[in-house]
Amino acid sequence: MNVNELKTTAQLAMLDIPDPEKLAQAFSEMLDNFSKMMAVDVEGLEPTTHALAQGNRLREDVPRGTDESEAVLDRAPEREDRFFKIPNVL
Repeated sequence: MNVNELKTTAQLAMLDIPDPEKLAQAFSEMLDNFSKMMAVDVEGLEPTTHALAQGNRLREDVPRGTDESEAVLDRAPEREDRFFKIPNVL
C-alpha cells in the first residue's frame, strides 16, 4: 500500500494518521506476510481452533448426594425459614 492510498483511505474513514509513511510501511510488511501465508501448502491439513488442542479437562458432572444448604443457613446472622434475613435498605 502506498502513502497516497493510505491517505485517501484515512480521509474517507475520517481518521487522522500522524505518520502515514510509517503506517504505509507497516501495511506493506503485513501484506507481504499475508502473501507468504497464502503461499504455504495446507492441503490435507485438518482445521484447528487452537494450536494446542487438548481434550476436556473438566470433571464429569455427577450429582452429589449432599445438601449443605442447612449448614450454610445456620451460619447466617439472621434467617427466616429457608432464607437469609437482611435489614431493609430503603
